[in-house]
Amino acid sequence: MNERLIRDITTKVLREITKQTGGANTQPLQNPNAYQANMASPTLCENNALPIPIGVSARHLHLCRKHMDILFGTGSQLTFYKELMGGQFAAAETITIVGRSPDTILKARVLGPLRDATQVEISATDARALGISAPLRDSGNVSGSAGITIVGPNGAIYLDEGCIVARRHIHMSPADAVQFNVNDKDIVNVCVGGQRGGTISNVLVRVDASFTLEMHIDTDEANALGITTGDLAHLS
Repeated sequence: MNERLIRDITTKVLREITKQTGGANTQPLQNPNAYQANMASPTLCENNALPIPIGVSARHLHLCRKHMDILFGTGSQLTFYKELMGGQFAAAETITIVGRSPDTILKARVLGPLRDATQVEISATDARALGISAPLRDSGNVSGSAGITIVGPNGAIYLDEGCIVARRHIHMSPADAVQFNVNDKDIVNVCVGGQRGGTISNVLVRVDASFTLEMHIDTDEANALGITTGDLAHLS
């Protein structure tokens, strides 16, 4: 079939479509970016709720004094790197997490100040890469959790338990809790906007006078919904 015949057939078909639809199918889109604009527009939830800043937590750990001494040297101190909420800070020190295979290693930052017990927080993706079964837990609840090997510049330790996938949660001050009409340990749903936005269920509320309003999710959750630190969430 030659090129001229193809053009003639196409023209004839388009004319027939125009007759049947009154020309509706031949009109250009009024807004070629309508889909994009609609997806980026605020949701009903966003328009009717107070915003909650989001913080995305990459893998990290909290150390006790005993393990700090083994990993970084007796009497060593954490070096301040970045201030976090609730009196915490990111330290300049990092360690290596070793999985079941010596070839599987991940770097993690230490958070300060030192705690009574060492706790390693990773994502579910990290757990699979390391070949361990880290349970989903509230921070501080490490009883019966996964074992893990931690290597520092001065030594290494193996924890029989202490590695978890941290449950998503919102930090609030008592004044924030009043404003949002929630209580400590309440479970809420949260919505986020954007092209990959949606509703996040089973979010724990944590209330303390030292807390600053912020929702914490891990990198898996952030990547799934296209979230970066500083984005806003709203109670739904």
